[in-house]
Amino acid sequence: MPHHLSASPETVHWGYFDAETPPVLTVEPGETVTIDAVSGGHPIIQNCPYPVLPDHKEIVETVTKGPGPHILTGPVAINGAKAGDVLEVEILDIQFRQDWGWNWFRPLWGALPDDFPYQRILYTPIDRAKNEATLQWGPKLPMAPFFGITGVAPPPAWGQVSTVEPRANGGNIDCKEFTAGSRLFFPVFNDGALFSCGDGHGCQGDGEVCLTGLETALKGTFRFQVHKSFTLERPMAVTPKHLITLGIDPDLDDAATMALKDMIAMLVRLKGWSAEDAYIFCSLACDLHVTQIVDLNKGVHAMVARDLIEPFEIA
Repeated sequence: MPHHLSASPETVHWGYFDAETPPVLTVEPGETVTIDAVSGGHPIIQNCPYPVLPDHKEIVETVTKGPGPHILTGPVAINGAKAGDVLEVEILDIQFRQDWGWNWFRPLWGALPDDFPYQRILYTPIDRAKNEATLQWGPKLPMAPFFGITGVAPPPAWGQVSTVEPRANGGNIDCKEFTAGSRLFFPVFNDGALFSCGDGHGCQGDGEVCLTGLETALKGTFRFQVHKSFTLERPMAVTPKHLITLGIDPDLDDAATMALKDMIAMLVRLKGWSAEDAYIFCSLACDLHVTQIVDLNKGVHAMVARDLIEPFEIA
């Protein structure tokens, strides 16, 4: 049966992932959940020139903020998921919940903190009918909405972790390829997996260089499956056009190495190729993109066009 999880003070956690956060909804594998999310704290909504969603305002005014800035809706528990399994999250649909977005750079953050040692918050209208946003100085940007944060609860031994850094449990991955039609795969560390999402983006460039994309409130519809036939160390994805592996590390070189090694291992498993053949193939046909460089743990995603390697089955 389909479920709907609204954003409210009772259904969000602000700024952290924690295995001790109880689920606000429990579903069976194969069921779908439409999840509402909001984005932005006090500095964003206090002087906003556009209408702020009532649930957004109530959350900011009443929910206790953790170490990170992101408001996440969830967790959703999936019956039967156990530590060591893999959770598949199919993104069936993503819709805007409002007609505006925001961007924020501030001191000490972003790719160029010495060049921009001050704060600027920019509000931008979104034309949902045209699926575009127009910046104040003229450029029109096509919208390709995605959730910057999708992930499961971390290992219990980690305790509470900030939403800033992406990790093995997912989180603030900020991969703009994770649009509707994508299938995301996460290693499971706890009973139920405990999936949460937030940090809605209307658009973002690879790198997310000033710290934020076009942040906005989104509604996503997800279908969950649990896989017990294989394991993962880190998240990966199959988008409508690509197979994607992710590297996450404070060092960008190490993140690239991680993404490439995972892609080689995945091609060996999916296609039965030797590691040497997969390595050569990656040099000829795999693109390495910088996912983001501003979230302390940096990201690189390796992308292989699906039409070059189909047919394949992840599970």
